[in-house]
Amino acid sequence: MENPDWNHIRAFLATAETGSLSAAARQIGLTQPTLSRQVAALEAELGVLLFERVGRALALTEAGHELLTHSRKMGEAANGLRLAATGQAQSIEGTVRITASDVMSAHVLPPVLHQLRQRAPRLTIDVVAANDIRDLMRREADIAIRHVRPEQPELIARLVQEATARFYAAPSYLERRGRPASPADLAAHDFVGFADVDRSIAFMAPLGIHLTADNFRIRSTSGLASWELVKQGFGVCPMMDDVAAVTPGVERLLPGMEPLTFPVWLTTHRELHTSRRIRLVFDLLAEFFAAR
Repeated sequence: MENPDWNHIRAFLATAETGSLSAAARQIGLTQPTLSRQVAALEAELGVLLFERVGRALALTEAGHELLTHSRKMGEAANGLRLAATGQAQSIEGTVRITASDVMSAHVLPPVLHQLRQRAPRLTIDVVAANDIRDLMRREADIAIRHVRPEQPELIARLVQEATARFYAAPSYLERRGRPASPADLAAHDFVGFADVDRSIAFMAPLGIHLTADNFRIRSTSGLASWELVKQGFGVCPMMDDVAAVTPGVERLLPGMEPLTFPVWLTTHRELHTSRRIRLVFDLLAEFFAAR
């Protein structure tokens, strides 16, 4: 393979990191058949099988795992080349406002903010930690991280992650109230409410978790406050696994239960095409979430 085709390698890398052809196609802006052909072309060029199907998901073969390490290095080099081509990130100045929930702002974003500080030290990042949906059309933020896709045609949205969440509680609470053995057992537990309780009740019902308002005796409009109340032993709360992984003092419930999944959309206005600073931040955020 004297002259590897970067498009084929990029298709392989996106598929390996997202775990599915459809998610990879969305990530890099291709149709699924086109991406599938590019992965197949790379397999033909190498003479090896890179993926095998496990149920409805794709799993890397041994050869795929070996190629993934080298492909990531090529991806990093391509990203560096793109930054150089856009005009030397070190010289980018100005302010970019990112809005995300308070929990994500505090527990998920710090690593990528460190990367931004290193790549563009003269750029100012304003993190708007808010649990309501800020209006990008009115320029209340430049980039929004949301769990729903916006409908306005003036906005650009990219699906960057299919995140997972599970139920968590503090060991002190579980020692006092017992550990649930099934989703139905959660109906006998206290929950720490966040945002709209009625919507939470409706969301839980199809999961076999039948709650009422009586389960939510403690609640807050702040995600950070709710999560702290969970740590202090007030009850159970669903939480992003990425957040729980960096939070000491919580225990995951029902280890055999399938995780809850939800999309992470990165959204901005069409100035993305003309603003170097917004493009830099948007692309780095997209890479960060896609790699998680």
